[in-house]
Amino acid sequence: MPINPQDINHNDAADSTENPTIQAIEKVARSDRSFDAIADHFEKKVYGGLKGDIRLAVLRRDIFDYSEQLSQTLGRPLRILDVGAGLAQIAIELATQGHTLVINDISANMLEKAQASAMQCGELFESNGKLDITWHVCPYQELEKNLAEQTEKFDLIMCHALLEWLAEPAKVMDFFDRHLAENGAISLCFYNPASFDYRNLIMGNFNLLDNTDYKADTKKSLTPNHPVAKEEVESWLEVHHYHTVLASGLRVFHDYSPLKRGGHNDPEAVIRMELRYSQLEPYKWLGRYLHILATRKNSC
Repeated sequence: MPINPQDINHNDAADSTENPTIQAIEKVARSDRSFDAIADHFEKKVYGGLKGDIRLAVLRRDIFDYSEQLSQTLGRPLRILDVGAGLAQIAIELATQGHTLVINDISANMLEKAQASAMQCGELFESNGKLDITWHVCPYQELEKNLAEQTEKFDLIMCHALLEWLAEPAKVMDFFDRHLAENGAISLCFYNPASFDYRNLIMGNFNLLDNTDYKADTKKSLTPNHPVAKEEVESWLEVHHYHTVLASGLRVFHDYSPLKRGGHNDPEAVIRMELRYSQLEPYKWLGRYLHILATRKNSC
């Protein structure tokens, strides 16, 4: 009789590590998530409103300011990799600024949408309608062979909203180590699990919080079932010898306001206040997503 992974007692660590059948089932139970089948839903849900505008506003400020400074220091355009790029808005805008981009995602449908956006941006910012972008549709683990012939490493590697959808997120740090230039930086944006608890506390969804077995619908939900906590990401950065340059919260209050009143009715005012509080203690740690920009500890 087949074993249902949901019937396994995951608290029994000894049985899990000693039983190869259980180990195999647990490995199969989690895999890297692709949004290929729901690309349209993803685009509308994530970037179809003010939530997406806030997200992009914070990332633009954090990344564009840093990339401009780094480019001036190096005296040249940057070589940038966007891993699990999705719609790749930030990456495409960086390409319009003259940087060289390598854009990757596991979903062909997502990158098709990104390529259409890049074409439009190229027509707006470049007379010949071309931006310096290379596209790779594949899991990031298979990106290694596509980059094998390229001797130059990346000045900036972006990894946004990917960690929470990987079966083994910690392993991506080894990938960064191999492909990041000595004075380069990584930009990590990831779902904040503390925000899930806090929002449901505010909404009074106590039954959901008491349900330790709760899982979102993996076919259509954009709420990750395996988010990575800030402390865990910080521990990875420490082990891999990175230094945090900045940390910001994305949507530190907007999602927690069930009653829209006053300034909440003015999108520009909301974005202005989100930007103001996104880097202030303790508010930034309430963000639905967190953004960490980090460099190697031996970087200048």
